[in-house]
Amino acid sequence: MYDPVQLRTFLAVAQTLSFTRAARRLGVRQSTVSQHVRRLEDAVGRQLFLRDTHSVELTEDGEAMLGFARRILTVHEQAAAFFTGTRVRGRLRFGASEDFVLTRLPEILENFRYDHPEVDLELTVELSGTLHEQLAAGKLDLVLAKRRPQDPRGELVWHDSLVWIGAERLRLDPDRPVPLIVYPPPGITRALALEALQRHGRPWRIVCTSGSLNGLVAAARAGLGVMAHSRGLIPPGLSRVPDRAGLPELGKVDFVLVHGRARAAARDAARALAGAILASGDRLHRGGRGA
Repeated sequence: MYDPVQLRTFLAVAQTLSFTRAARRLGVRQSTVSQHVRRLEDAVGRQLFLRDTHSVELTEDGEAMLGFARRILTVHEQAAAFFTGTRVRGRLRFGASEDFVLTRLPEILENFRYDHPEVDLELTVELSGTLHEQLAAGKLDLVLAKRRPQDPRGELVWHDSLVWIGAERLRLDPDRPVPLIVYPPPGITRALALEALQRHGRPWRIVCTSGSLNGLVAAARAGLGVMAHSRGLIPPGLSRVPDRAGLPELGKVDFVLVHGRARAAARDAARALAGAILASGDRLHRGGRGA
């Protein structure tokens, strides 16, 4: 029903929020990108983007199509691989940030191993900053992690806000330093939290440092302090700190997939796992709260 070429173009525009950058990524003219999007909108009978001379944004229907397009393309590629007899194989070194410990990522990886039994999957769970360093050093083939909004690297899985979270019973004294629960350097949420407090002249003190999300969550549930966290991945037993606490805004954060230097043995496997994650991206963050 929907043309895979048009769906890939739609995803490129949705990920870059730019017809020009999407055309550059796909290696086609901007007029071709506009034509593909227009034909897809005609096929679904809905407007997928709000666009003017300055900006491009997904409509509500566009947000819905994002998940459908990823799943359709994944199934399309799986069918093509099955009937052409091409099997994905090789060693794949995959890194995922601590943020995904409490999400549906294990379920996605289990399904991937079932669909691709000849892939030797090695999983590394680390801080986002550390994973980016390991990827740059050639120690990983694919990374699922946070990036700062201004960082151009990676394929967008979803865009989220950072919020302050803590135990529901926690009360902050405005006259005392903010008690912080943080990852060690080079944690991205740690850096953003400290930068936000510095900008607003709000003193702080670090009450807990842990490289494990479970360690941070345990400290927060014990009422030791507050932590910066993705709004879509708030662990059970914790809640957003109310605005009346006077904590500064933390801004946005992107969760992305970044491919490493192309090792021939890992290229197809990395592409297949990236497709599976993109197809299930909505399950990662919507499933995070109760997982």
